[in-house]
Amino acid sequence: MELREFAERILFSSSLDEKLDCPSELTDDRPGPALETPVSPGRPRELRFKTSRSGKNQAPSLQELEDADKRGRLLHFFANHELLATELMALVLLRFPEAPADFRQGVLRTLKQEQQHTAWYLNRMKQCGVTFGELPVSGYFWRAVAPMRSPLDYLAGLSLTFEQANLDFTRYFAKGFSDVGDIETSRLLERIYRDEIGHVAYGLKWFRKWKDPARSDWEAFCQALRFPMSAQRAKGPVFNLEGRIEAGLDRQFIDELNVYAQSKGRTPGVFLFNPFAEGRIALGKAFTPNAYQQQLQNDLENLPQFLCRQDDIVLVTRRPSVSFLSGLKLQGWIVPEFVELKPGPVVPEALLLRKLGGLRPWAWSPDSLEVLSPLISNVSEGSSRPANYFNGAVAMLYSKKWAAEFLTRFLDECGHGRFAQEKLPPLCTNDEGGVAASSVSETQLLIRRIRETGHRSIVIKEAIGLAGHNAIRFLEPELSDRQARWIASAIDKGGELIVEPWLQRVLDFSVQLEMDAEGLKLVGYTGLFNDWKGQFRGNSAEPGWRNRVSVGLQRFFPDSPGIALKVHQLYSKIRLLLEPELEKAGYRGPIGIDAFVYRTAKGQNRLKPIVEINPRYTMGRLTLELMRNVAPGRTGTFRLVNRRQIQNAGFKDFPTWARAEQNRCPAQLRGEPVPKLTEGFVCLTDPGQAKVCLAVLNVATTSLFS
Repeated sequence: MELREFAERILFSSSLDEKLDCPSELTDDRPGPALETPVSPGRPRELRFKTSRSGKNQAPSLQELEDADKRGRLLHFFANHELLATELMALVLLRFPEAPADFRQGVLRTLKQEQQHTAWYLNRMKQCGVTFGELPVSGYFWRAVAPMRSPLDYLAGLSLTFEQANLDFTRYFAKGFSDVGDIETSRLLERIYRDEIGHVAYGLKWFRKWKDPARSDWEAFCQALRFPMSAQRAKGPVFNLEGRIEAGLDRQFIDELNVYAQSKGRTPGVFLFNPFAEGRIALGKAFTPNAYQQQLQNDLENLPQFLCRQDDIVLVTRRPSVSFLSGLKLQGWIVPEFVELKPGPVVPEALLLRKLGGLRPWAWSPDSLEVLSPLISNVSEGSSRPANYFNGAVAMLYSKKWAAEFLTRFLDECGHGRFAQEKLPPLCTNDEGGVAASSVSETQLLIRRIRETGHRSIVIKEAIGLAGHNAIRFLEPELSDRQARWIASAIDKGGELIVEPWLQRVLDFSVQLEMDAEGLKLVGYTGLFNDWKGQFRGNSAEPGWRNRVSVGLQRFFPDSPGIALKVHQLYSKIRLLLEPELEKAGYRGPIGIDAFVYRTAKGQNRLKPIVEINPRYTMGRLTLELMRNVAPGRTGTFRLVNRRQIQNAGFKDFPTWARAEQNRCPAQLRGEPVPKLTEGFVCLTDPGQAKVCLAVLNVATTSLFS
């Protein structure tokens, strides 16, 4: 029989027996003209592809393989995949009759093995009580690979993607079947696994022959795949290094694939790190980060990866190194898809073609809106879109004036409003909150009033500005000339100032919330650590962080039993007042509230429940997301470490310091079914790329700041 006739029979026959039959002798003397790709292969009625989501059929998991019927159902999936591979290889023979004879003979040899694999699955499936065709079958492989324009497309799409993924799936499920005592199926999968190594090796040999020699295997592979196909499809649930090495893939390819991520169906969220949003809101385009600030943003730009779920996207100017991402993956962290921005920054054209599940910048502000606005129309209708991504109402939420006025309203409700009869923790008074001033004379008046209440130290903040850079503190009875100039300059820029007493803090913490379509929800609590200037040092999350402020809170209120619960209940009341404000602004997204306990001049401890309200992600929220990978009962400490700190510790650069810390406190993972961090040091940003700052996590029984 001629090879063409054989391939046509496999591709177009509606008989399964004919599809799986192979003559003993085949010739390739008359390959004929190139065939146009049909919409679908011929199949018996019961094996025709399901349409859209009709007949959706979920593959059984490892945990279900104790049941013989579930084992048969899983084999049904495998059999359909092998039959699809057989049909696609027949299509290759018909689409590319001018391909080299050696290539065509290699396709034929692989096709015969795929026929045999299908028959093996059918036989084993039948023994499990399942008949081929009784379940819906997917045509995804066909839709993804059949539009191939060249043999190189076939090699990239089938040999190096779906067959490479089978190096993982066959090994993974062989162990699963063995664990439930189905040794026969386990051995069958191991036999197929050996064949798949050969299939990948064959595809790799021809791929290297035809690819652009100026490109690495990995670069050429990614270039050959057309969306929605991606390298993500080339791996399964547990990455099999050994099989890939045996198939001949080089280590660069293997390492790149190991950390590669792209959605395989779920619409991804898009994350962006823009930490200087307040500067843009306050000054508009007149604000430009200085060289240090820009480098700080570059050093930390991958941090949103720890806010992501599987398949999400992080926009970066430079992708973290493969070695860094590989290390994170070994420690159990999700590695999302990283998409590099074009200069501008501008999102790449390829992202404009994709459906998205949502847009999640660090902060909604003019700078994030500029970058992300081309993607707004791509967000799925079913997603929880905010009414306003960013406008004047959302900008108002960033103002410390608004936060100070909100605190005043809340204290009024506690004093003689709806919460007056509640048992509350000792709270600050109204004259210990901030008051807005819009002129130099108003500022001076507020300073005098605060002095009259007995407070010696005063802080003046810009209503909107960068944390740690927008305030002055003074003890003197009168303002110095330099301080007066600072105030006048801030007023001249059109801003407002917040004037308030500088209180003696004894415990800082933050409350992390999330506003979505269902309302304002509590995410959890973190310890908050600032230096004496008020600049950020780090956060910690203790056991019970989801619904309890620091256990250290009680020591400051020895006469108030259950103070932690009272504070937790207090923030439930704050949420009741805050939610309608956020709804009115049309805001959706994260909210962080900074708070502290302070000591009065009389030695009493009180709570200032609202210092700032941040309508954005914060390092506190990031810390809580990191805790999802930390074992119960452990404390996580998040820190930003700068160059001066590592030099003071005796190290010349970030990589050297990071290696020393990793050797001193190696990360330890324990637990089932998903291991969690029980102790150790983790670099959250890439030490090899860091210039001014490194983000790190320490897991232990107590906080590093204790």
